[in-house]
Amino acid sequence: MTIDGLLELFYTDLILVKRVAEQTSLTYKISAGEFLNWLKQTQKKLGEVTSKDLMYYLVQRQTEGAGEMTLAKDISALRAFGDYLVRKNYWTQNIALLLDRPKANRALPKVLSIEQVDSLLGSIDTSTLNGQRDDTLFELIYSCGLRISEACDLKTANVHLNEKLILVHGKGDKERLIPFGSRAEEKLVHYINEVRPKLTKGKDVPNLFVNYRGEPISRKGVWKRFKQLETLSGIESKVHTLRHSFATHLLSGGADLRSVQELLGHSDLSTTQIYTHVTDNQLKKVHEKYFPGHEKK
Repeated sequence: MTIDGLLELFYTDLILVKRVAEQTSLTYKISAGEFLNWLKQTQKKLGEVTSKDLMYYLVQRQTEGAGEMTLAKDISALRAFGDYLVRKNYWTQNIALLLDRPKANRALPKVLSIEQVDSLLGSIDTSTLNGQRDDTLFELIYSCGLRISEACDLKTANVHLNEKLILVHGKGDKERLIPFGSRAEEKLVHYINEVRPKLTKGKDVPNLFVNYRGEPISRKGVWKRFKQLETLSGIESKVHTLRHSFATHLLSGGADLRSVQELLGHSDLSTTQIYTHVTDNQLKKVHEKYFPGHEKK
């Protein structure tokens, strides 16, 4: 079988059998491809690979400039690939499980203050239909902590205005209910009743957010609109920063970590815990500002 053929089968297995998120599956496919190409270059057979071979491969990746996060990603991909190879009888055991992932120093996510979020969203021109849609879109992303893909995929049928809840399909097709406040409710009601019908022009479109042609808005379309807001407001940010800000503002306001984990749709609490470091940093800055005599010498 060709490398491309094996990679395609591995990718399909991740999506359909293991139910791994599409972006993660694609990342694993690319990493597995790099490993298979290394085997070809070094003239090693896939069925004869040893744990020592895997270590040699990772050492070479490191000498070529791969950082800790990249190596951790590679090892996760090799473990998933190894699981697939065992199930398809290429390997008798998953030797990639013997690899230890490096403990990468994760960069703290950038977070906007509440004032910056207000300024950013306040720069939207709501005199147009697209602007009124954007006003609702980015308000919901921030106030519900949505990923871009979740906002683009959100269905109108999953917006429950009376209960002030939305049903979101997250990574791995996991569902979660997220409440929204009165500000988001007001914008949603206006968008659904007044704006969206004019954009769809009678088309039967299940997605809540649509573009000017009445078709489901794309991630690229959301990024493009957000870049315009950056320019108008003068605030450097990314769409995903709104999600980071949502989590941090909740924790700063006293929300418990488990609740924030549920709202964000994180499967692992350690993923959510990174936001506690952000709030700790904010507290340190406030302390240093008002109590300079207590700074470390």
